[in-house]
Amino acid sequence: MIVEYIRYTIPADQQGAFMAAYTRASESLRVSPVCLAYELTRCEEAPDHHILRIEWTSTADHLQGFRRSPEFTPFFQAIGPYIKQIEEMHHYTP
Repeated sequence: MIVEYIRYTIPADQQGAFMAAYTRASESLRVSPVCLAYELTRCEEAPDHHILRIEWTSTADHLQGFRRSPEFTPFFQAIGPYIKQIEEMHHYTP
């Protein structure tokens, strides 16, 4: 298992739409056999900062499995408008 962390900076006026997008995108994560768990959190001290934590079976399963699966298209369509607001996106070994 590996953990992917994605750190976003989302302006206050976009946060409702951002959360709604991840509600839609989470369905793709939920049904993916290579996604073990996920969690989206918002920072209390800096409310424009959000971190998405995704547990994948492996980095390869994420990059070559999920990204080439039918689940990826609706996931990417939902979160696509926020890609430029990613500050960090890396895989970590627990």
